[in-house]
Amino acid sequence: MKILKLAMWAPILALAACAHPPLRPADAQSEPPAAKAPAPKPRTVVRPTANPQVLPKQELSQAILFKLLLAEISLQRGQVNVAMQSFLELTRETRDPRIAQRATEVAWNARFLGVALETAGIWLAADPESLRARQVLAALLVDEARLDDAQPHLQKWLAADRENVGHNFLELNTLLARHPDKAAVLQLTQKLAQPYLTLPEAHYSIAQAAWNADQSQLALTEIRAALTLRPEWEQAAQFQGQLLQRTSNADALAYYQEYLKSHPRAMDVRLNYARLLVTGKKYPEARSEFQAMLTEFPNNPDVALAVGLLSFQLKDYDAAEAQLLLALETHHKDPDAVRFYLGQTNEEANRFGEALRWYASINEGEQYVPARVRYATILAKQGKLTEARKYLQESALDAQQRVQFTQAEAQLLRDANDYRAAYDVLDQALEKNPNSPELLYDHAMAAEKIDRIDVLESNLRKVIQIKPDYAHAYNALGYTLADRNTRLQEAYTLIEQALKIVPEDPFIMDSMGWVLYRMSQHDAALTFLKRAFELRPDAEIAAHLGEVLWAAGQRDEARKIWDSALKNDPGNELLLATVKKFSE
Repeated sequence: MKILKLAMWAPILALAACAHPPLRPADAQSEPPAAKAPAPKPRTVVRPTANPQVLPKQELSQAILFKLLLAEISLQRGQVNVAMQSFLELTRETRDPRIAQRATEVAWNARFLGVALETAGIWLAADPESLRARQVLAALLVDEARLDDAQPHLQKWLAADRENVGHNFLELNTLLARHPDKAAVLQLTQKLAQPYLTLPEAHYSIAQAAWNADQSQLALTEIRAALTLRPEWEQAAQFQGQLLQRTSNADALAYYQEYLKSHPRAMDVRLNYARLLVTGKKYPEARSEFQAMLTEFPNNPDVALAVGLLSFQLKDYDAAEAQLLLALETHHKDPDAVRFYLGQTNEEANRFGEALRWYASINEGEQYVPARVRYATILAKQGKLTEARKYLQESALDAQQRVQFTQAEAQLLRDANDYRAAYDVLDQALEKNPNSPELLYDHAMAAEKIDRIDVLESNLRKVIQIKPDYAHAYNALGYTLADRNTRLQEAYTLIEQALKIVPEDPFIMDSMGWVLYRMSQHDAALTFLKRAFELRPDAEIAAHLGEVLWAAGQRDEARKIWDSALKNDPGNELLLATVKKFSE
């Protein structure tokens, strides 16, 4: 028999120990995900407390004990429906806030939102002073798009926790961000903030809601109000810089520069300023900022890492390596990430032995898979494709990693132009994982390379069925049809759906431009292709944009786009073929 986790016994032990003087509910072992935001000042933790006068003097009867055991054991065995039915019955029968809290947490985590709403309501009714119960109920109402119902609970939550109201406003933004009607969220945020306009966090909250509702001027007004109340607040200063950057990099740079005169130790603002200088190709000024940061914050691992990454962007690999090593020496909180960047830096500098050493030093964690993939990629570049494939095949520690390493192996084969072998590797993997969206998608892309369009279409339609929000499956199928100049209206509909899911993806915009071109809508095609190229100056997007410009009679502009792209990616097959087609 399995040993049950102690957490599952919390409601049972609480009842058994306190049939007469009820105890406070135990700290939640699996709380619903609460909105988190960095607080500008330390926060007093408010724990959920129960009012002894309203708690029932609950005797632990045999029937209650049986249902509690049934619920918890069913949950551990994965029988969520059975567990939820028991929790719901217990909550209704006992009206005990401890059981209601546990039921709510389990229902939320299992996405039984209707049950969670009912049990959270019982929890709050039984313990009306519980801030946690009120916060959870409000969050559930927001999840269900019931903003009007959530409003009074949010108002009471803010009013009852005056000591932490500033921090709670920052949490509020994360909570309300789930709601799709951004204008309604802004209106609600303004109402909630009205009694607290002397708090900078209230103005910050309105500014963020305004940003999400595409009301940039209101956002700017509110963030300036927040900074008037608390000029030293870096988080707000960064936000103002981002707002300005939306319309003008120059305005953002000027603002950061002015702010840093008064607050020279605002490290995050200085980092943003340096990044913006690099983006604007103001390299001398960026290097000057690097030096200022290193002087102002010596032996700070976060600064060392940031300067190392910025130096990497500037292709100053020696400087990047020096700062990344400093970040390691000063005990950066994520040493494996630093080791991965050291591997990348040495790889870009063609110091492959050092790169392999750094990648091999990562044996677990988030960087494990990408490090192993980069290691194998270097082996393949050195002509050791067989060794690289074996390395990947032996690296998987679990089923998920096995899928990821199979994808990487297939990519190495594609890079080597062995498309048939890539198809076969993915085909074999699909026999063991027939419903893996990732494998199905990659197999479809491999099928296209060997002209198995039937396999591509069936795979992508299966991906869409399994995972309806997989935007790139719609896009890949739509683009394939458009590229073959067939079923264009269907192609347009597929790509349109992909854009609804991910509106600002440059590759999906490229596909939309391409299908519109095939449909002879050149002006509309150029709108999408220019925006895609602006977001991502990729060689294949450049090929498409140049072709449509050429067809529209803008041949000099087309050549300019192609020439620029060829400098950055001289070996791109589609770009080379497109230039050749229009040069003959």
